[in-house]
Amino acid sequence: MEKIAVFPGSFDPITKGHESVIKRALPLFDRIVVAMGVNTTKNYLFPKEQRLEWLHQIFEGEPKIEVREYSQLTVDFCKEIGAKYLLRGLRNSLDFNYEKNIAHMNQAMEPDIETIFILTTPDLAAINASIVREIYKNKGNIQQFIPQKINIPQP
Repeated sequence: MEKIAVFPGSFDPITKGHESVIKRALPLFDRIVVAMGVNTTKNYLFPKEQRLEWLHQIFEGEPKIEVREYSQLTVDFCKEIGAKYLLRGLRNSLDFNYEKNIAHMNQAMEPDIETIFILTTPDLAAINASIVREIYKNKGNIQQFIPQKINIPQP
């Protein structure tokens, strides 16, 4: 049976931290689906089409990574594609507490889906998409915080 993991997120924008966690998890799975979902509590800065394009650019040429979009509950998307694992990155204890609660709720809804946590590397631990958005909105240069394969011009 193929080991499929889903790395869900809104990727507004994708950061070097996201990219690092996904690439470092590759040896653990047969396939990782980078899944751009809809968070009803977020007001997105970058359009959905742009975020999907960036994901495709970053993971182009990596046969074990697939980029998909979804709009249902993450566990339902996992069931739909046969994924038994959710992959999440952790920067700090705040992330852990937040992600642990989501993992427990997902486990209650779908006991067969396991959440796997991977720590970010220390050099990327401070990068946060919310902070990157604020830097961008205030006309700061965000290139050092996002993957090299994408270029987001300053506003």
